[in-house]
Amino acid sequence: MQARQFCSADAAAIATLFRDTIRRINRKDYSEEQVRAWAPDEIDVATWAEKLANRYSVVVESDGIIVGFGDIEADGHLDHLYVHADHLGCGIGRMLLAALEAEARQRGIARLFTEASITARAFFAHYGFALIAEQVVVCRGVEFVNFRMDKQL
Repeated sequence: MQARQFCSADAAAIATLFRDTIRRINRKDYSEEQVRAWAPDEIDVATWAEKLANRYSVVVESDGIIVGFGDIEADGHLDHLYVHADHLGCGIGRMLLAALEAEARQRGIARLFTEASITARAFFAHYGFALIAEQVVVCRGVEFVNFRMDKQL
């Protein structure tokens, strides 16, 4: 497995990984309605490509297949960190987080922050993120619980 910087040709695979991971993994902590709102059938790949190109985004590949991705914005916001459902527990999340933290440090970012799902909360806590607050957010008209968390670098 190797981590590398995102390129626009990755967008379709990333959008599919995002949708499928949420539908397979996050459904244990969220209702069907929440999962469908969060990861709808139709995902605009061009929007994903533009969004990920405008921040520091990395992917992890295994045998030429994208098995994880993550990104941070200029202010230290860690917006996405997703691992393919069939590759959980293989160190991909740790590899992504390490790459994002290294880039943040290089850019002089002193703090990473995220909104972790119920499913991801324990992962972030394990890697030093502290809970700031539980919150309710709305996505496509559906309410979700997630957790604001941060980590000082």
